[in-house]
Amino acid sequence: MERITEAPSQYRHLEKMTVRELLENMNREDQAVPIAVAAAIPQIEALVNAVVDKMQHGGRLFYIGAGTSGRLGVLDASECPPTFGVPEDLVIGLIAGGDRAIRHAIEAAEDSWTQAWEDMQAYDIDEGDAVVGIAASGTTPYVIGGLQDCRKHGIVTGCVTCNPGSPLAANSDFPVEAVPGPEFVTGSTRLKAGTAQKLVLNMLSTSVMIRLGRVLDNKMVDMKLSNVKLVDRGAKMLVQNLDLPYEEAHSLLLKHGSVRKAMDAFSLTHNHSTGL
Repeated sequence: MERITEAPSQYRHLEKMTVRELLENMNREDQAVPIAVAAAIPQIEALVNAVVDKMQHGGRLFYIGAGTSGRLGVLDASECPPTFGVPEDLVIGLIAGGDRAIRHAIEAAEDSWTQAWEDMQAYDIDEGDAVVGIAASGTTPYVIGGLQDCRKHGIVTGCVTCNPGSPLAANSDFPVEAVPGPEFVTGSTRLKAGTAQKLVLNMLSTSVMIRLGRVLDNKMVDMKLSNVKLVDRGAKMLVQNLDLPYEEAHSLLLKHGSVRKAMDAFSLTHNHSTGL
């Protein structure tokens, strides 16, 4: 395989650059990221469809990763409940070294070939679930070993990597290879590779949730009302859709706990269509 993520930076003597030069050159490099993700859309589409199929039948989505890649999986998983109102155990992010590794580097945690499967077994994973391994290099033992064990047990696997032809992709049913090129700082995959992975995960989880019916029109109608801003946003959705005064919409929302439930309750009593 070609280790593009380890290839030398196209820039030399970064320490001699001005701040403006550093920023402009990093921005220039970052422009390669959406192009790389766009090239991977057919692969992302196949992965989304596979995950949707499992989740429509009661399955869950697992992310496994190490370091930056693992943190991105945990981040994406943790944002699904507040954004889409799904249970906290529907999308699960696992990182090599456990939750402490989210804030602190855990030495050698990513080098175990068996730990990921042990971590997933704690959640009673089975063939009804789907697992996406995240590793910029495509060579991380924790992630590859996890997918190998999943496939032995008939569990659908996908991956997100930033090198072509990697061992991780070879051990994945639905590989996604977004390859943005060498990093500005040689080998620092928290930069372009990390950004590419974040974009792919955004597309994956958002598309899956839309296909599962968690978005109506373009609105997060199942979002958790966890702060004043979101309550206000939800009330304004009801004002727009139900033609209610703000205060009445606000009270209706708080009574029922979500935009969707408030609309459903209103439609039952007023014979009103709730399509946003």
